[in-house]
Amino acid sequence: MAVPKKKTSKSKTRSRRASAWQLNAPARSLCPRCGNAKTPHTVCPSCGWYRDRVVVDVG
Repeated sequence: MAVPKKKTSKSKTRSRRASAWQLNAPARSLCPRCGNAKTPHTVCPSCGWYRDRVVVDVG
């Protein structure tokens, strides 16, 4: 079985583990009705439409 030749430093280990903690910006799409940015698969916060119907009254 293979054995490491050198000890892995704390900074190397922690930086490798920290790569899983990255925060990515949320995905954005454009509302086909009003053109404002919104998150995909959600009701548009500015016009209240989802797919082809009004879901929320934003009056």
